[in-house]
Formats: sequence, structure tokens, C-alpha cells
Amino acid sequence: MTTTIESPAPARPPRQSVPRRILAIARNTWRGLTSMRTALMLLFLLALAAIPGALLPQRSLNQQKTEQYIADRPTLGPWMDRFQLFDVFSSFWFTAVYVLLFVSLVGCILPRVFDHYRALRTPPVKAPRNLSRLPHHYAGEADSDADAVIAQARKQLRGWRTVVTPGSREGEITLSAEKGYTREAGNLVFHLALVGLLASIALGKLLGYEGNVVVIANDGPGFCTTSPAVFDSFRAGNVVDGTGLTPLCVRVKNFKADYLPNGQAEMFTSDISYQSGGDLDSNTWRDTTIQVNHPLRVGGDRIYLQGHGFAPTFTVTFPNGQTRTETIQWRPDDATTFLSSGVLRIDPPGGMYPNETERRKHQIAIQGLFAPTAMLHGSLLTSAFPSMQDPAVAVDIYVGDTGLDTGRAQSLFALDPEMIKQGRLTKEQRANLFAGESVTLADGTKVSFDGAQEFVNLQVSHDPAQQWVLISALTMMAGLLVSLLVKRRRIWLRVYPADDPEAKRRTVVEMGGLARTDQAGWGGEFDRLRERLLTESTGDK
Repeated sequence: MTTTIESPAPARPPRQSVPRRILAIARNTWRGLTSMRTALMLLFLLALAAIPGALLPQRSLNQQKTEQYIADRPTLGPWMDRFQLFDVFSSFWFTAVYVLLFVSLVGCILPRVFDHYRALRTPPVKAPRNLSRLPHHYAGEADSDADAVIAQARKQLRGWRTVVTPGSREGEITLSAEKGYTREAGNLVFHLALVGLLASIALGKLLGYEGNVVVIANDGPGFCTTSPAVFDSFRAGNVVDGTGLTPLCVRVKNFKADYLPNGQAEMFTSDISYQSGGDLDSNTWRDTTIQVNHPLRVGGDRIYLQGHGFAPTFTVTFPNGQTRTETIQWRPDDATTFLSSGVLRIDPPGGMYPNETERRKHQIAIQGLFAPTAMLHGSLLTSAFPSMQDPAVAVDIYVGDTGLDTGRAQSLFALDPEMIKQGRLTKEQRANLFAGESVTLADGTKVSFDGAQEFVNLQVSHDPAQQWVLISALTMMAGLLVSLLVKRRRIWLRVYPADDPEAKRRTVVEMGGLARTDQAGWGGEFDRLRERLLTESTGDK
């Protein structure tokens, strides 16, 4: 008869309570988030997330180009817009990566700061028992006594952290020396400055604003930053409501573009007048010149010259002899030749028609192309050069309701196709006109092309944290240089009396060293250090 002995079941570990499990999950999540590996992954992910912002048009920089990009891709474009690929740097997913990187960096750096502080307060490590086991070591004898050898070594080790301790044998003295702690300090400064840079950029996005406005050159009316309504496009920070803009007025006196013979732009220059601060009360205008990448800096604001284009001038003479003249900017469609497109809407003078309905039926709309240096291929107009040498337009002239009184937003560069489709706007004439030429419609209305003026696109940028961005960037570079150039080194000296009382030399000297970082070249550096420390004591050459 056999007896089976059953082994007892393994004891189950005690089950954690729900609060403890939640605390453990939170602790492990925090440790994973604040690890250096996670910070590097988030930094890589942030760079990866910025790629769409560089490759795709962004609504904050060029809204018209963005809308055209979406319109050209009716299926894919709206889906890309839903994922905020045209607002990358303000999207929820880019912000999430940005905030996680910020938290991860702070969680990585703070423990390292405390560890570095404790390391600075900790004395250098005592000498190993057997220095000959180190990769680089030296053994010799000195004519001087042990105290003199140690004193000579400490004199040569200025800038090193040193500590002298008695050895295990009689008369033995050991010296421990370390240097290179500023390497870790530089590394910490680099990462702290990176956090400061991220915080400064985020603060600038919250408290700053950017406004773009088109201004006709040749001493036009200019603009004043009284409200966001004066800008053609305005992007404000999350905590900016547009009521506290910096008071500033600007007039554009002229614009000059320098081109190479092949039509490539070399430099854009504009002379402007401006008022700011107390100048507004005294009505004092100051003159200055701005260029591309050379903005006007007034207080915390910067005024950039971002681009330019042309604004054709048309005069409409109505059958009763009354005239209307308007100048409005047209959009450059070709960045090389500045062939531009646009539209101009003109309302008849008041009292010319018996009622509003009749007046709306006789509004004039001019839509077409403008060439600064005209070149005709038959009746097809194009531009041969970007500067204004022989201006001309190819226009379609419409009569009817241009939509000025509908209350709906109208495109600055195109007519509403629905108005044409419904027959409320009818095409009356198509013509190519050079400066000074005109065309007469069937009802006797005369449309004249008077030429064109240049306009400039100015950007007013307010960023209260811009100086901190610069300071953080410079501090990052300084910390990086320190962490790359400084080397961690550790050496030990052990001196004790010679065992042979009749020996000519009375003191035995042992020296060993370790390279904590940058092993390359440490052998030669150790030999040079030994010569500097021990030559006078040992008599070595």
C-alpha cells in the first residue's frame, strides 16, 4: 500500500487594498514618465510632431493658402483639418506632447539636482587598497618625507577636491583628489535652461499676439493698433482678449525691391514713420527703415516687413459724369514674376438711382490679373519681371449686385460664384488694359486702369518672454559646452616610509588614477599629471 503525500498549496501573497493599488500605479507611472528614456522619446516625438507644421500650410501664417489647400483636396483636406494638421503648434496633440515633455524634464532634473548637491558635500573616495590594480598607476621613491610629498601634490592640485587621511600602516598618508564636478553642473544647467526655454515659449504663446496688415505705400493712411479689427489677420494668445494692445501707429512712406537680373529678389526695404508711447500725445512721427529680418523694435513689440505686392488703381466714370477711384491690393500668385489676381468692387454714387434695389443692380465688379511687367501671348497676359516696368491688367468687368450689402463676408480676391450663377452679376466686358487705357460699357460707364501702387505686408508681433527665450538659449549653449569640455578625473597618492632603513631614498610613493568620463587620452594625461605632481619629490625626469 502506497501513501501519497500532497504538498501544501503555495501561499498566496496578501491582496493589496484598492488605495494601495492606485498609489502603486500612480508611483510607477510617475517613475516611467520622469525617466530619461521617456524624456528622450518625448523630445523625439515633439520633433516628429513638428514636421507637418513645416510641410503643410499653417492657418496662423497664411490662412488663404491653407483654405486653398483644403479646397484643392475636397476629400482629404477636411479630414486633415479635423486632426488640426493646419494648426499644428496650437493643436491638442502637440500641446499634450509639449506638456508631457515639460513634466518629464522637471521630474528628471530635480532628483539629479539633489544628487549632485549631495555629491558635492561628500568627500572624495578613499584610496583603494591596491593601487597597482588600476589601469594607470605608478610606484617610486622620493627623497622627501611623506608630509613634503603630500604638500607638494596639494599645491599642484589647485581646483581639485582633495582630502588627506592617515593610512593603515605607521607613517602612511593617503591623498584622494577629484575634479570635473562642473561637468554634471553644466549638464544640469543645460536641462534647466531647456525647461526655461520651453516655459518661455509657452508663456510667449499665452501672453503674446501677432497681427498682419497690408498697407499701401507712398504715405498712405497707415494703421494704428487700437484693436484687433485693424489687422487683416490676428492671432492672440489664450489669455489675450485684444483690449490691451501696445499703442502704435505706422505709415509706409515707400517700398523698394532689389532684384537680380534673373528676377530673384535680393532685398526688400521700406521707409516708414511711426508713433509710440508719448509720441501719440505730442503727434510726433519718427522715421526709420525696415528690411527683411531687420524689424523695428519698439518696447516689447516688433514690426516685420514680411512681403509686398501690387495694388491696381481703377477709376469708374458713370454715365452722369460722377467718378469713383479705388486702389486695393491683389494677391501675388507667382512669387517669381508677381503675376497677381484680385477683385475690386465699386458702389455707384448716392442719388444716382431712385432706390436701393436699382442701385444694387448697377454696382461694378472688376476681376482679373495684374502684371507688373506685361507680356502678351496673343490675348493671354503674363508677367515677364517682378518689378513694375510696364503694368497691365486682364480683367472681366461685371455689373449687378456684388454682395456688398448682403452682410456676408466677401473674399478680397475673388467674386462670389453664387452671385454669378444666380445671374445677379453679369459679365459685360473682357479687356486687356495698359496704364492709362480704358474701356466703355454698353450703358456708357467708363472703366479706366490708372496704374498701380506697391503695398507691404507688415506683421506686428508682441512677445513679452522673448528676452527669456534668448537668455535660456544662451544658457543652454554654455551648459552644453561645459558638459562637453570638462572631464571627470580621480587620482590617489599613497606615501609611506621605506622598509629598508639604509635605503638612500626614505619615502615610497604610489599613485593611481581613474577616468570617470572620456577614457580616450587618459594614459598620456595621467603621465603628465604624475610628472607635475611628483617630479620635484622623486627627482624623476
